[in-house]
Amino acid sequence: MSRVDAKDRLILALDVASAEEAVHLLDRIGEAISFVKIGLELYTVAGPEMIKHARLRKKRIFLDLKFLDIEETVKRATARAAAMGIDFVTVHANRKALNAALEGRGAVPSDGSGLKLLAVTVLTNFDAADLRDMGIQWSVADLVAARAKLAAEVGFDGVVASGEEPSVIRQRVSQDLLIVTPGIRPSDQGADDHARVSTPTSAISAGADYLVVGRPIRDAADPKAASERIVLEMQAAFDSRA
Repeated sequence: MSRVDAKDRLILALDVASAEEAVHLLDRIGEAISFVKIGLELYTVAGPEMIKHARLRKKRIFLDLKFLDIEETVKRATARAAAMGIDFVTVHANRKALNAALEGRGAVPSDGSGLKLLAVTVLTNFDAADLRDMGIQWSVADLVAARAKLAAEVGFDGVVASGEEPSVIRQRVSQDLLIVTPGIRPSDQGADDHARVSTPTSAISAGADYLVVGRPIRDAADPKAASERIVLEMQAAFDSRA
């Protein structure tokens, strides 16, 4: 098994209010990060232009729009994401939406490149009380496992899950699914608005493949140095797991 390069597995969440802010952050970070996440806030104000900015800086792109709509809409939106050269895109773990996204993406290149589809399991700001409010009586872990199993059954590449759930997914569902984990916080930082957070070491040790980090890098006095510290911790965790 080849050694995992942690620098390729850290995804910076560009959760800022404008393209100008995002570009400024990318320029401050330089080559310390190779993968960025564009979510609802930034995509709403900057859209495909932001993707062009990231591409010019040779960044891989995780488009985190959490598709959930009628099948034709999800299918067409996924096709557009694939055509733009997006690397990861998220879809809520609803069977009809997942199948529509697979149809929209089309055939996967034989070399394994192209768009990877990720199913959203349970948002990291949800806890058991939030699930009960929605009429769901399962535990968070059981619901994550059920939705990960659905994603694997329909042929998705991976899932998005908090750092508390990768071990559950590995044990109950699959060793092969990609697991992308948001809500990552260095041990000396708070949880902000996440109900379920993890450190880089704990998430990777549990089985996560990619980590999404936003505020600990974005709000740091030196975002590049903050990124490099996180990569060092991630690399040690990947090496230990191997």
